[in-house]
Amino acid sequence: MLLAVSGTFAQDIILKKNNELIKCKIREIGMDDIKYLLPEFSPDVIFSIDKDAVDKVIFESGTEMAFTQEMTNPANYTDNHKHALKVEFLSPITGNTTLAYEYSLRPGRSIEATLGIVGLGLIGNNDNPAGAFVKAGYKFIQSPEFYIRGLRYAHLLKGGYLKPELALAVYGVNNYTYEYYPVQSITKKRESVISASMQMVMGKQWIMDNSFLVDAFFGIGYGFSSNDRESYHYGYLIADQSFPVSFSAGLKIGFLFK
Repeated sequence: MLLAVSGTFAQDIILKKNNELIKCKIREIGMDDIKYLLPEFSPDVIFSIDKDAVDKVIFESGTEMAFTQEMTNPANYTDNHKHALKVEFLSPITGNTTLAYEYSLRPGRSIEATLGIVGLGLIGNNDNPAGAFVKAGYKFIQSPEFYIRGLRYAHLLKGGYLKPELALAVYGVNNYTYEYYPVQSITKKRESVISASMQMVMGKQWIMDNSFLVDAFFGIGYGFSSNDRESYHYGYLIADQSFPVSFSAGLKIGFLFK
């Protein structure tokens, strides 16, 4: 009888996420758990382990099967559009036009790049600004505060997020010097402005019908500028250089595509 029981124990291995090994005979791999036998117990005693606690199983034949949590399993999001093209909705009335592109790297992570054209706006400005700014950020999309088996993101790009972001602006503006003595005169001089910002941006993005999005955000961090007279740098604000704090806020709308 002992020989018969041990003969059924050609050993499989369950490798848990904490690197613990379970040498056993796997009986069944279900939707949520794995059932197995242990050689030191009667074959009537069946053990089980949650699949979310398992990294992979190695069968006696050498075949391996890996497991991923439902929430972070890319296979669950194959129908989600991973690319998004956005426009900052109010940017034209602030003297620029700002476009952004976002790409989902994996569940819970994405990257975003932004390009702003300074001077391409709806309202004229005597300073005649012209130039551009760029931003690059890495998004950490918020996961639920508790986990329920089978839980997953409603959409890869949906939800609250935290985004470390770097920005650089280069543009030119007219600078006017007024003189009143001995005669009144105005001197115009073209100046170049270079500024940079490093911010932590917090926001929330809503996705509608896997095709349309709204993204509201606010950012705070450090900023530096070559021109103390300019505090608004089109993609962000920078306070006085004695207190180099930068701010940004906005509302983006856009479309998603494969």
